Amino acid sequence: MPSPLTSLAAAPAANFEFRSAEHVPETHEWPGLHDHPSVEAAAAGRDAVPVVDLGGGGDPAAVARAVARAAEEWGAFLLVGHGVPAGVAARVEEQIAWLFALPAADKDRAGRRPGEMNGYGRPPYAVRFSRLMWSEGYTFAAAAVRDEFRRVWPDGGDDYHRFCEVMEEHHREMMALGGRLVDVLFRALGLTDERIAAGETERKIRESLTATMHLNLYPRCPEPERAIGLAAHTDSGFFTLITQSPVPGLQLLRRGPDRWVTVPAPPGAFAVVLGDLFQLLTNGRYRSAFHRAVVNGDRDRISVPYFLGPPPDMKVAPLAAALPPGGKPAFRSVTWPEYLGVKGKASGFDASALAMLQVPEEGDKKV
Repeated sequence: MPSPLTSLAAAPAANFEFRSAEHVPETHEWPGLHDHPSVEAAAAGRDAVPVVDLGGGGDPAAVARAVARAAEEWGAFLLVGHGVPAGVAARVEEQIAWLFALPAADKDRAGRRPGEMNGYGRPPYAVRFSRLMWSEGYTFAAAAVRDEFRRVWPDGGDDYHRFCEVMEEHHREMMALGGRLVDVLFRALGLTDERIAAGETERKIRESLTATMHLNLYPRCPEPERAIGLAAHTDSGFFTLITQSPVPGLQLLRRGPDRWVTVPAPPGAFAVVLGDLFQLLTNGRYRSAFHRAVVNGDRDRISVPYFLGPPPDMKVAPLAAALPPGGKPAFRSVTWPEYLGVKGKASGFDASALAMLQVPEEGDKKV
């Protein structure tokens, strides 16, 4: 069976009636899904997905230590004690289910056009695959929800306003939480609150975070062992806050031996996944997480990744606090669009693209 990473010219149309499918067609069948076994997260031990309580019992140092361990060992963790009202996630899930239940003609009005990041359809990076994923998706700039969804509801109306109000509420809560989490990640590097406030780079990162939302529906699948909801990849930005319905499907790749660990989906918890630019920012101390989404044979699953990263003109370079004493940066500085260009030239969709930004050590020959 050919690799799914082939020419876009071979890719079939993305319109597909998931609900009426009795089998997974060849267009949606993915080879290599079982090259590594899938395991359920353990209650303890090597496959216990880290859980960080942002409340932390009033001990910021304990929270920072927990984040540091999770960021170094997993590149991801479950976040609880975050203070976001439980009703926010429930309202978001309800509206996303309503959006994807609209007639195809309504959704197709917002179809993502070639070269565009926003709109309805496959995730932007998915165009490099010849196989289709078992999902529907919609990407948009979180701060521009009302302009974006006029494409779906050109005449406005109650459904449009209700949807936009819920997405804007989610955006406000996630942006505030993202700002708090940036501070925790900085503290985990050993920075004091005073140094975070005084540091020009740290302050600029905190004050200029940009957000993109991707709405995912993974319909129940008649043959889940043959299809994938979202192909394995690392995120490119700083980090992603993922709201997910209580149907597990997010998986993280763990090494030695290689295996996919299914992340639990407890009510009220967000999954946090670190991206490539945060690995660069921390000089490789924290790692981005190679992850994917599998599908379920009995139930639909909804997830809402909220991607946080720098503005497009900001040069991201290793923080001084992340360098060892007397050490030098391991990576050259890069903007987010520049890094996306580098990643687009890489052979895979993981953080190995960062190797193309590594600064040669003294004595190394450039190739």
